[in-house]
Amino acid sequence: MDRKINQVASSAVKISLPDGSERQYDAPLTGAQLAADIGPGLAKAALAIRLDGQERDLATLIETDATVSIITRKDKEALELLRHDCAHVMAEAVQELYPDTQVTIGPAIEDGFYYDFARKEPFTPEDLEAIEARMHEIVKRDEEIVREEWDRDEAVEFFRSKGEEYKAEIIASIPAGEPIGLYRQGDFIDLCRGPHLPSTKALGDGFKLTRLAGAYWRGDSNNEMLQRIYGTCWRDKKELKAYLHRLEEAEKRDHRRIGKEMDLFHFQDEAAGMPFWHAKGWTIYRELQDYIRAKLFAAEYQEVNTPIMVDRTLWEKSGHAEKFGEHMYQVESEERTFAIKPMNCPCHVQIFNQDIVSYRDLPLRMAEFGSCHRYEPSGALHGLMRVRSFVQDDAHIFCTEDQITSETVAFCELLLEVYKDLGFEEVTIMFADRPDIRAGSDAVWDQAEAALIEAIEETGLDYTLNPGEGAFYGPKLEFHLKDSIGRSWQCGTLQVDFVLPERLDAHYIGEDSARHHPVMLHRAILGSLERFIGILIEHHAGRFPMWLAPTQVTVATITSDADDYAQKIYKDLRKAGIRAELDIRNEKINYKVREHSVAKVPAIFVVGRNEAESGEVSIRRLGSKDQSITTFSDALENIVLEARPPHAL
Repeated sequence: MDRKINQVASSAVKISLPDGSERQYDAPLTGAQLAADIGPGLAKAALAIRLDGQERDLATLIETDATVSIITRKDKEALELLRHDCAHVMAEAVQELYPDTQVTIGPAIEDGFYYDFARKEPFTPEDLEAIEARMHEIVKRDEEIVREEWDRDEAVEFFRSKGEEYKAEIIASIPAGEPIGLYRQGDFIDLCRGPHLPSTKALGDGFKLTRLAGAYWRGDSNNEMLQRIYGTCWRDKKELKAYLHRLEEAEKRDHRRIGKEMDLFHFQDEAAGMPFWHAKGWTIYRELQDYIRAKLFAAEYQEVNTPIMVDRTLWEKSGHAEKFGEHMYQVESEERTFAIKPMNCPCHVQIFNQDIVSYRDLPLRMAEFGSCHRYEPSGALHGLMRVRSFVQDDAHIFCTEDQITSETVAFCELLLEVYKDLGFEEVTIMFADRPDIRAGSDAVWDQAEAALIEAIEETGLDYTLNPGEGAFYGPKLEFHLKDSIGRSWQCGTLQVDFVLPERLDAHYIGEDSARHHPVMLHRAILGSLERFIGILIEHHAGRFPMWLAPTQVTVATITSDADDYAQKIYKDLRKAGIRAELDIRNEKINYKVREHSVAKVPAIFVVGRNEAESGEVSIRRLGSKDQSITTFSDALENIVLEARPPHAL
């Protein structure tokens, strides 16, 4: 029989637990008391509770019948909870060490947290070390973390009396009469909705401060510049160590550094955010584009091309001007305003509208490697990962509502094939539903969401919900691939759109001889080719599979008397379609091998006098200290087979 916890209150409470069991209590109880009643091990591990689906502090009183689960370190919610608390502990440490500092905002973010501070003196790397050390002291103090509810105006006055003008401004913006949640730990008190850990000791030692940055108050460049301290936080030191190792690996794999080593691309101020592709980088670009083009041809897509610049009125009609206007480049000409396209969707509808389309013509799959431009703030630019000029492997499928499921299934199969060919085996899918700001009625969104859910379930693939993150015109599937060091990248998308075809007056003639609006499926596999190549560089650390490598083979001589033989091998490789280079410089062979290894050339054919006489080559593979000797004819045959792209196999 379940044990009871005696409380003064008289109302009985029934608790439903995740395992399906129920517990009856004579009176309300806190989350901490519930955990203790279940078992001492759980009481020790408990961090917070989930009360009827909402996360709450352990001290929360459960007063009515409810479904409750105990959140421990092993739960996925624990990481955000730990990171949020780590931000508070950091703020406490900063104010203890530097009392003149004002705290502003400090949320949990992916992989960590940050807090923005207002302080006259700039923080230094040495300050970060001192702050981190004080944070460990605060954890050891085991300060109880207690929630308090304050009157708004009293809270404003309290923070102003402490010189905390930023915090007072935040609280003053909350409607009058609404209770204000403050959390106290030791002498530190901060505004927060919670929940929080029961004490600072529960945070543990799996955290580290990582870097300093500047940030405008409330993200507005017209406001004061604050100092932001970033940190990372994990369940324990083991997870922290693994994360820091990933950071080291990420730094080694940084596509900007590898791009320079391999002579792939560069950026310069005269075209900020717009890559200059060098010959080797453009080789990768073309190979990737040709591969996708071949896959699209096999899947019966029509490839089209539309203007880069279109009259702004089209973007106003489609709704993109309202949604993306601040990111669109505009040009005045002939007393008209043109917008450089940020995406291809409206232009594809214009092609669709040129003919009378029958239901028998559907689905119509229209693809384009569309050159797009979007104004991104300079601070957001990041190599190939965030650019202003890019090309999408964009396509739009015009279909009937009955065809949504079959087209979704076919697209998912195509996308997974592509990712596998490119070296990505692990893909997760998220279903993003309606955002707060959107086009179309609720009825249309109900229809679109139901259709997409039915379609993704038909594929048999697992998916999770990403609430509120749909496109402004329809729900979408997001495809996240995991790279070789465990990072997740959202690349592919599929969006169901009932809105744009109606706005742009797209029709087809149905079986009933009446006019109907088609459904428009917006889809991309790679997304931005620029960004995807950046991901590929980091995923492979520049060591591309043979078919993608910009230089597939380098022929390098040991001595000058092998120059003629090396030139013949080089020409034969080129005739066979191999991207080969010739190195007959008067340099030592070890120097040549090292240089071409840094350039990530997959294979080096080393030849000297002996090889020239025997018709052989000594082959050195990237990343291997071993070498093999074989006849050139065999080496050529093997390289040609290895260099064939996946769509040619």
